[in-house]
Amino acid sequence: MKSTNPIAALFGRSPFKAMQKHMAIVAECVGEVPPLFEALIAGDQESVLRAKERIFEREQAADAVKNQVRIHLPRSLFLPVDRRDLLEVLDRQDAIADIAQDIAGMLVTRRMTVPENMQADLRALVRRSVDACSQAVTVINELDELVETGFRGPEATRVETMVETLTRTEDETDRLGIALVSALFAREDSMSPISVMLWYRLIQCIGDLADSAKTVGDRLLALIAR
Repeated sequence: MKSTNPIAALFGRSPFKAMQKHMAIVAECVGEVPPLFEALIAGDQESVLRAKERIFEREQAADAVKNQVRIHLPRSLFLPVDRRDLLEVLDRQDAIADIAQDIAGMLVTRRMTVPENMQADLRALVRRSVDACSQAVTVINELDELVETGFRGPEATRVETMVETLTRTEDETDRLGIALVSALFAREDSMSPISVMLWYRLIQCIGDLADSAKTVGDRLLALIAR
């Protein structure tokens, strides 16, 4: 009897398709972060709440796929990769969606406004952090090809180049984060201590999106190096 479980169907074709599906949902979750901040900058609290709901919905969908991957991933694979390593990659992917959810949760827990001198730097940091996550999706989409080539040869070299690009993007988010923190501290005397603390934490979380995306790439590099 043909299975009606979409995750099982994915595993029927390849045990790695479900991991790629999970990463695609994570990307959808992160894709809602820019609209979230645009609504915040505009002072549109209703749009902030709607973006938050979309992020939470996609994070829950990612969790559902993650749990199914853990259940269905075979205990032994006749492949040049260890099951535990694949689960580590999966956890790193899932961390990205978790961070997006944390960001959205912070913005609705306490109503926040964006100082004018922070808006440009905030947009730049959000954009490049999301870019890093998109690059991580591109890397993960090479996973089945990597497996087919035994994590060797031109395909491995191609993925290494992709991860180098991802690393440069993450480095850029570090610089943008520092610029945004500087803009924050330039206004700290006119802000409440709680607001300064929350903005500092929020800036860290946005940068963490790129950090976690880079970790996904690093985990694949580790597999190639073995």
